[in-house]
Amino acid sequence: MDIDTSYNQALDYLYSFVDYSLKHSSELAKADFNLNRMFALMVSLGDPQKKYPVIHVAGTKGKGSTSALCAAGLQAAGYTVGLYTSPHLLDYVERIQINGEPISHEQLIELVEEIKPYVEKIEKLTTFEITTALAFMAFGKYGVNAAVFEVGLGGRLDATNIVTPKVSVITSLSYDHMAVLGNTLALIAGEKAGIIKDGVPVVSSPQKDEAFEVLERVAKQKNSEITLIGRDVTFELVKSSLEGQGLAVSYQQSAFSDQKSKVEGQPATVHGQSSTVNLQIPLLGAHQVENAATAYAALKASGIPISDEQIQKGFSQVKWRARFEVARTEPPVIFDSAHNQDSFEKLRETLETYFPGRPVYLIFGASEDKNIPGMFAEMKPKIRKIIITRADHPRALEVEKIRSLADQAGAESEAVVPVKDALARALDLSSKDGSIVLSAGSMFVTAEVMREWKALSSL
Repeated sequence: MDIDTSYNQALDYLYSFVDYSLKHSSELAKADFNLNRMFALMVSLGDPQKKYPVIHVAGTKGKGSTSALCAAGLQAAGYTVGLYTSPHLLDYVERIQINGEPISHEQLIELVEEIKPYVEKIEKLTTFEITTALAFMAFGKYGVNAAVFEVGLGGRLDATNIVTPKVSVITSLSYDHMAVLGNTLALIAGEKAGIIKDGVPVVSSPQKDEAFEVLERVAKQKNSEITLIGRDVTFELVKSSLEGQGLAVSYQQSAFSDQKSKVEGQPATVHGQSSTVNLQIPLLGAHQVENAATAYAALKASGIPISDEQIQKGFSQVKWRARFEVARTEPPVIFDSAHNQDSFEKLRETLETYFPGRPVYLIFGASEDKNIPGMFAEMKPKIRKIIITRADHPRALEVEKIRSLADQAGAESEAVVPVKDALARALDLSSKDGSIVLSAGSMFVTAEVMREWKALSSL
């Protein structure tokens, strides 16, 4: 049997289980999330997740970028680094990466065959739980000696939350998946704070007071030192262009030497000297500067040996697709993964930074549980027209429903399906007036736009 057939059979096997990413929010709210199945599966596999130090990253926005930055820093320091993220953009194996490269199709086939007999013995396992176990196995099997795990949903009951990490990281919190996580920031923060472990340091991105109070309280209960970016570690933008951004991160030396001392069993530092490190990142937008400061603090707090020079090198080389990814500068074509109101606000601000006054043809689709009016309200000042489309995904909302929401928002729109035709329409309009072509609102739509753009570019 050829590799492609075997790979598709492996994916069919994974998707034969309950996959909550394909379920409507009403079903998601009733889901039986608990960690018992995951603990049982990992014990039967020999607990590979205990073979390497882990950085564990939760949050509403920025957790993928922060995870990628941490992994890039560790790789530059000479570690063989595992990175587990979700969802994937173009290929399932993107979820499980080693040193910045997805595992091969052959490796996934091999891992799936290996896990099958263990999965058979445990009832009600989900696609995400099995995929998470595959990542733990892959990193144990292929020589990983440091790993970064991004939480899938929430934190407290997420399948990744069976690790005892070196540091727990919580990026920017905002409203998303409210049917599962709760409809206040405090409730959402409570779910995310579920990754905080006894005595393990915590690093948090800047948060609204309502959210940070919860994180701080849980950290105190767990006897965990919490570092808040913007308070304990400060940062400022030094320069910004389409080529990338420079930032300066400052902190008291005792902030991380104390944590390193705990790891190494040495006395804490008493001096209060401050340090500043300059970092360069290719990722664009003010929110990515915040993510870089968070990732830097996470690496320093982890106690995993790494120098500032290694972090600088890694951050300058990080790759993280569909995060204000400028595929063409004139007329601009941009791929983005913004899919809630908060991220659309950041996206609008980033557009105004790099392309001031330039209107947008927005290729847009969304899942049925998203705050679409909120997204449109944030982006409306930039929109020339919304090209509404629908990804080939069971949770994708019908174009007619999105169109009525665009009408309510007072935004001009038209429906174009499939995604391939939506991209062609946006490019045609842009060619006449030079407006930006932007894909956002759904990772699934942006993934399809990227695939079609690649096909067009190769013609």
